Amino acid sequence: MKDIKSRMDGIEAANKIVEQHFPECTGSILAGSVVRAEATNTSDLDIVIFDKKLPAAYRTSFHAFGWPVEAFVHNRESFKFFFESDRKRARPSLPDMVANGIIIKNEDGVIDKIRGEAKQILMNGPDNWMEEEVDLKRYFITDVLDDFIGSENRSEELFIINKLADLVSEFILRTDNQWVGESKGMYRALHIYDANLTDELIQSLDAFYQHNEKNCMIEFVDRILEPFGGRFFEGFSIGKPGK
Repeated sequence: MKDIKSRMDGIEAANKIVEQHFPECTGSILAGSVVRAEATNTSDLDIVIFDKKLPAAYRTSFHAFGWPVEAFVHNRESFKFFFESDRKRARPSLPDMVANGIIIKNEDGVIDKIRGEAKQILMNGPDNWMEEEVDLKRYFITDVLDDFIGSENRSEELFIINKLADLVSEFILRTDNQWVGESKGMYRALHIYDANLTDELIQSLDAFYQHNEKNCMIEFVDRILEPFGGRFFEGFSIGKPGK
């Protein structure tokens, strides 16, 4: 894999890729780490393409001009399904790319309207969690936390604490009507929301990874759950028929 310093400039490469691989498109946007000035040697170019002649959306990956490329190709309607799907799962991947990316091509202002829709979705935020959803997530977190507390198998504990960190990160964000992410995207979403709280979570993880210290993580999770009623097991029920 080429060192990023030896590659063609990301924006220049994106322009050439659109020119050569998607000459019929009417709109295109470069998104991702290159746009955020966070690119590393393993970064790719995320390019959103709009082509009104396409019968359906598709995604394709390839190499060009020294870059791995992921292209998300849409017609004038297909993106709406993905916008709505992303909104419902509270992980706005496509809206974020469209709203915050660099416009590469914009024939007849096609990107302007689509970008406006994306920005509106991001501004509105995800659907609120109802009380039932909060309780369900409390139950799941409690279950994993109990596994973590009770486990005496280091290998199991590593998997458990990673799951716990993901669940509690989602809980923090969604109980305050914030968007979430996946993998490194979850870290970014949490850090933007509350950098100090994120640092506490990282320190709790490090305490276990480096010193096998569980209490930091246990106390952190309990503190997050406390305003919502704390751990939840007794009385939980799902799918139980009424009397």
